[in-house]
Amino acid sequence: MSRIFQLMFKSMIGVKNMRLISAHINQKDLLFIIELINMNKVKSIIDKRYPLSETAEALRYLEEGHARGKVVITV
Repeated sequence: MSRIFQLMFKSMIGVKNMRLISAHINQKDLLFIIELINMNKVKSIIDKRYPLSETAEALRYLEEGHARGKVVITV
């Protein structure tokens, strides 16, 4: 995530401390994930969807611990 997006999220929700987490992806891992998906062993559970304009509300929902699946921001 770029620094601009980090600052945007901070300003929207008033977060003082935000950390960026990144993964190092390699082809072997991606092929394994594809195999799991093709075998129907991976299931995505989407709890709620929010439009981009309601990102702050989506983050509040996550912080409150209500989410029982993924929370999706749609652009």
